[in-house]
Amino acid sequence: MRVTRRATCACGALAVVCEGEPVRLSMCHCLSCKQRTGSIFGVQARFARDKVTVTGPAHEYVRVGDEGGRVTHRFCPTCGTTVYWDLDAVPGFFTVAVGAFADPGFPPPTVSVYGDRRSPWAVMPNLVIEDHE
Repeated sequence: MRVTRRATCACGALAVVCEGEPVRLSMCHCLSCKQRTGSIFGVQARFARDKVTVTGPAHEYVRVGDEGGRVTHRFCPTCGTTVYWDLDAVPGFFTVAVGAFADPGFPPPTVSVYGDRRSPWAVMPNLVIEDHE
C-alpha cells in the first residue's frame, strides 16, 4: 500500500505531499526549534527530496544551526507557518514539520536530539536520545 501524506500551512496556500514513510522522525530541543515553533520542542519528519512535491508560494529563511550548519526554512508568505526545510549537512532530503500534517495518527518520533536543552518539565516518550541531529 502506497502512503501519501499532505502537510500545509495554516491558510493552506503552501503544501507538501510526501510519498512513502519518513526516513527519520525526530523531536528536537534545540533553541532554534523552540523559537521556530513557539513551543518547547519541534517534531519533524525527514523524507527523500524526490518523494516530496511542493505547491504554493514559499519564502525562505536561512539560519545557522546550533552546531554551525545552515538550515533553509520555507514558510508561507501569507500566514507565516514554517512547513518544510532542508539542512546543508543532510543533502537530498526535506524535513517537514509534523504538526503541518494535522494528523493525530501520524507516527511518533523515534529519536530525540539536543536533550541537554530539553525543558526539564517536558516528559519524553521512550526515544533514542542523541546529542545532536
